[in-house]
Amino acid sequence: MRKQPNSHHCFICGVGNVAGVQVRFYEIWTPEGTPEILARFVGRHVHQGYPDRLHGGVLTGILDETIGRAIHHGMGERVTTWGVTAELTVRFLRPVPLHVELTARGRVAAENRRLFQGSGEIYLPDGTVAVTARGKFLKLPLEAISSVDPQALGWRIYPDPPEAQEPHTAPEEKRP
Repeated sequence: MRKQPNSHHCFICGVGNVAGVQVRFYEIWTPEGTPEILARFVGRHVHQGYPDRLHGGVLTGILDETIGRAIHHGMGERVTTWGVTAELTVRFLRPVPLHVELTARGRVAAENRRLFQGSGEIYLPDGTVAVTARGKFLKLPLEAISSVDPQALGWRIYPDPPEAQEPHTAPEEKRP
């Protein structure tokens, strides 16, 4: 399992965004050899929708970024292609609690030169799928999105916080 970079201010992955979710992303492989992104996060009161429940918009954002990052698998800090959402369909299957560690997974399902299709899920601590998403993402170089240097945004691999030093690794996560 290899950690992916985070930025400083992003609402989903920003390590310095005090109101953000501060999701940590890892590159994993399924038993079948498919590359996936594993996301780990804990929703806090600032992410609440209904009482003691994570807001659906925050969950959508987490799946959007998890699936969008799947195109980065294996690129490290030098990302050359970014996944920019063109379409995203989300299904909410179960309520998602606050203050517990949750995981999400995302993958590329199909791709061509300009676009990729991806899917992902958010899992409750017991492994139940709570939210699913499918989407289409444009494959763009950063200069087509923004003129800002990613390093100026703090884009790099940050160490996990002490409370998350032992990343969850399900038995099926192995490299081919």
